[in-house]
Amino acid sequence: EIVRAMMSLLAASLARGHSGVRPLLVDRLADMLRLDLIPIVPSRGSVGASGDLAPLAHLACGLIGEGSILWHDRPAPPAIAFRAAGLEPIRLQAKEGLALLNGTHLMAACGVIALTRFDRILEAGMVAAAMSVDGCRASHGPLEPEIHEVRCQPGQIAVASKLRTLLEGSTIVEAHRENDPRVQDPYSLRAIPQVLGAVVDAAAAVRRVVSDELGAVTDNPLVFGAENPDQEVRILSGGNFHGMPLAIHLDLLRIAMTHVAGISERRTFWVLSGHDVHNPVTPYLAEDPGLQSGLMIAQYTAAACTNELQTLANPASVANISTSAGIEDYNSMGATSGLLALRSMELLRSVIAIELLVMAQALEHQRPNTSGHAIEAAHARIRAVVPALTEDRTPAPDIKAVERLIESGEIGGPNPE
Repeated sequence: EIVRAMMSLLAASLARGHSGVRPLLVDRLADMLRLDLIPIVPSRGSVGASGDLAPLAHLACGLIGEGSILWHDRPAPPAIAFRAAGLEPIRLQAKEGLALLNGTHLMAACGVIALTRFDRILEAGMVAAAMSVDGCRASHGPLEPEIHEVRCQPGQIAVASKLRTLLEGSTIVEAHRENDPRVQDPYSLRAIPQVLGAVVDAAAAVRRVVSDELGAVTDNPLVFGAENPDQEVRILSGGNFHGMPLAIHLDLLRIAMTHVAGISERRTFWVLSGHDVHNPVTPYLAEDPGLQSGLMIAQYTAAACTNELQTLANPASVANISTSAGIEDYNSMGATSGLLALRSMELLRSVIAIELLVMAQALEHQRPNTSGHAIEAAHARIRAVVPALTEDRTPAPDIKAVERLIESGEIGGPNPE
């Protein structure tokens, strides 16, 4: 998936006409994608400046019939795969080798894929947060629009609006609207719009930078004026290969993901702890507390994933290591940031899946009252793949089943932006 994205981005960049290459290279990349000839590319080897040199070199080897290649997802010698597909390896001409190696296409590919996955996970995270509000018998008051409008933060306003929509029709909130002795809920329930709103705004900034990089010309040197016979051709050397715009924003994305996971895990912890005596749930949501452990260990898993996310959120872009005898003295480490973002997505998906699993069970304890119409629909989708917990069983298959719902986009709706 990453290599296919790299090939597409490389072709789009070369097609801009400033890299000094023949149209044949663009056509051949398109042919290889169409015929499912995909070079095998290692994930390590880029320092995020002078382009993603080593990974792109492996990609370029596929174009010239060297290196390793996958043909219809099976390893094959390049010469045999090309012959079977009816193609000939390319013989590169002046400037073409450099143009293939010198670009930000691994970083950008990681960014595109990470954002696509993040959109689905954040959608599910909104549903999980709303389900938690009713699963924990929390107040809907902190979602009132006036609170958010006076702060003027767009993400916060959008998240509060989405949560109100998801919870519309709830009878659970009506059941404790009057004579509730609790004054305020924990931050993880009361400040959902403020935390997830900041995440929405951060993701929008990342999306803008990654979108601008799609099809951007990021090799070096660049050629200008070649398309006009009456214009002087200029060859300019610069630094478009430097990945710092992507590196910083992919670092930001991982930090944002950590907050989505962190506040989710705290809500899971809160409902399982059974501390709130005004919420009719059992400790760990166990059918027979003391004899059974319920969903206790699921929270351990969420805690472990969240801790790993916190570790992975350490910014890669602040740790410079020089290369090329010091000429390349300030690198971005953007590829590291992008690869860490993809790993972080897997962990975040697990944390949100666990919250959904736990809060679906918490809603069972609120019956006959029901949550909002959208939340009850999500609850039904979860119950279609995971039955209610009536006795202890291993939670791993249930977590995986909910993860698949998240990955397929079956949990959630349009993301607020």
